[in-house]
Amino acid sequence: MVQAFTKSVTFEEFIEWYPDAGGHYELHDGVIVEMPKPTGKHSNVTGFLMEELVLTIIQMGQRGIWTIPRESIVKPGNEKSGYEPDIIVLDQAFLANEPRWERESIIENAPSVKLIVQVVSTNWRDDYFKKRADYEEMSIPEYWIVEHYAALGGRNFLGNPKEPTLSIYQLIEGEYQGSQFRGDDAIASPTFPEFKLTAEQIFQIGR
Repeated sequence: MVQAFTKSVTFEEFIEWYPDAGGHYELHDGVIVEMPKPTGKHSNVTGFLMEELVLTIIQMGQRGIWTIPRESIVKPGNEKSGYEPDIIVLDQAFLANEPRWERESIIENAPSVKLIVQVVSTNWRDDYFKKRADYEEMSIPEYWIVEHYAALGGRNFLGNPKEPTLSIYQLIEGEYQGSQFRGDDAIASPTFPEFKLTAEQIFQIGR
């Protein structure tokens, strides 16, 4: 964990401080947090999902309209947090309304976002609680949490006994409604109905 200030940090101070090279950082309730270095398995799952989502975007006829940037920071409305998703799918039709996108890769408006994906690492509580709550409040339409090994998340998310689980949270009437997928369950995404994989096909990439 990295805290560059002795006081609580605003989003603007965080962006001004953010290093140009080396490491990934987020702002959690005014505290700068260094994100865990990704393992090979984490990178494999993230890369595989990114490839499959790109193929799905093409199949859905959204090529050149929906895009997956290399990196970006999502700013919730509380001025004290900023998150860097593992994967974010953006609708380019709305990026013109993002005042900071061109110069800083910052997303502030929910209509710009089709999907956010978080592949779980050691900071799983942030993924399931803090980020899920902030994305819900921000009205992000769909949020995936991918737990590709059943060791970290709580049993209320992974089952008892724990199993690798992909959770999809869909925004319905302003609140997230969750669905969980394990084993041979076919992934059912409201935003990506053409995504044709089972949970196990994703999890095996991370073994």
